[in-house]
Amino acid sequence: MKNKNVGFLIIGISVIIGIIVYLFNKELMATTSSACSMGPECPMYGAIAIQTWVSLALAGLVFIIGLFLILAKEHEKIVIKKIKPVAEIQPKKFSKKSLEKLNKEEAKIMNLLLEHKGSMFQSEIVGKIGFSKVKITRTLDSLEGQGLVERRRRGMTNIVLLKS
Repeated sequence: MKNKNVGFLIIGISVIIGIIVYLFNKELMATTSSACSMGPECPMYGAIAIQTWVSLALAGLVFIIGLFLILAKEHEKIVIKKIKPVAEIQPKKFSKKSLEKLNKEEAKIMNLLLEHKGSMFQSEIVGKIGFSKVKITRTLDSLEGQGLVERRRRGMTNIVLLKS
């Protein structure tokens, strides 16, 4: 059940408690006035007043809790997305001549991708090659422009795939 609905339910309960306290207090006062011969100085009137205030304070506390639940912001749902493993990609056969046309950074990345069956997370490439993140990103931009690799977003990182 949502917080708002629970809040309205609790406020309804506090109102019902307040009505019950009022009716009970009214009946108790009538009984005390007929039973006590001392008049307004009767000690039962003091006890009734204390019991009434305690009861109304509790009903008020329940009412405030209900208001809090109504006005409180709903919790955001946490969505956890599982990354599905990328199906093994059969990378196209790159010849030595096609790799020789690449600069040394591009060739290192292509060789690393070939060693890992054509797919790796971009963060893994940064860790294995040792270049800065910026240099890896620019080199991958160049390889993507040449149509050799493709980057796909996976959560907070990219997966780099050899184009087949």
